[in-house]
Amino acid sequence: MDFDQLETFLEVARLSSFSRAAEKRFRTQPAISAQIRALEEEVGAKLLDRSGGKVALTSPGKIFQKYAEDTIQARRSMLTAIAEMERVPRGEIIVGANEGTCLYILPEVFASFKKQYPNVAVNIRRFESSKVLESVIEHVIDFGVVSLPVPDNRLTVVPIHRDELVVACSPQHPLAKSKTVDVATLAEYPLLLPKYGRTREAIDDLFHERRLKPNVSMDLDSSELLKRFAAADVGIGLIPRSNVQEDVKAKILVALTLSDVQLRRDLALVFRKDKALSRAAMAFMDIAVRQKKVEHALAQVTK
Repeated sequence: MDFDQLETFLEVARLSSFSRAAEKRFRTQPAISAQIRALEEEVGAKLLDRSGGKVALTSPGKIFQKYAEDTIQARRSMLTAIAEMERVPRGEIIVGANEGTCLYILPEVFASFKKQYPNVAVNIRRFESSKVLESVIEHVIDFGVVSLPVPDNRLTVVPIHRDELVVACSPQHPLAKSKTVDVATLAEYPLLLPKYGRTREAIDDLFHERRLKPNVSMDLDSSELLKRFAAADVGIGLIPRSNVQEDVKAKILVALTLSDVQLRRDLALVFRKDKALSRAAMAFMDIAVRQKKVEHALAQVTK
């Protein structure tokens, strides 16, 4: 039994799929199956039930999963502790965020971090906000990046980014020649909205407060899909400005400012209060805070 086998088992358990675990682990499916068989032979019990359409943990598998997670975490802590002795950030940090944050907010932070600390591995997990918080609490990831507010008092919250929601539409849309639009006018057009999350809650609250019934054309679980459908003139969408800056420059989309309200999306790094941060983790947090403050200041100057 080795760490590689344990990580493979945990990936299969997390994804409930041998094929998807093979993609994540950059292995063939037969190789993944062979690792699981070897584990089951060694522990003398069936760990995964493959009889249904979906892979599921058996009762022994659920017990084994807890020990496997603890073992992987212990290994990571051991490597971090040794690296700490050298006073040079090493080891690994794991960060979770949703799709838009991974694509438009974090790349510059990761780039700056890797330039300064090339010996630290960075692992990115893409989840929805609720899953990000759950993964932080369960020690699956070191940091989460989520929208404020974060009501869980088990977490430390460090604001890093401020964004505003804008209205994205195609250059052919009737509103495209305007620079601003009010909320009442928005309600007259087919809307493309995020399916869930803090942004959707803020939008729903806004229409409720104004006693307006939005004409929801599509509920989408991806910011990329929302932009694609807006560009195809299927509807107009409310989306963080940072997510559409490149599309506006390329004249694929037009971004309008809301004239009678400001909807913000503030992002924060979150981690467990009882978690002892490694030097690598503290360095990452410091870079994230400093870089995003500089970017926000520059954005205010160039507006």
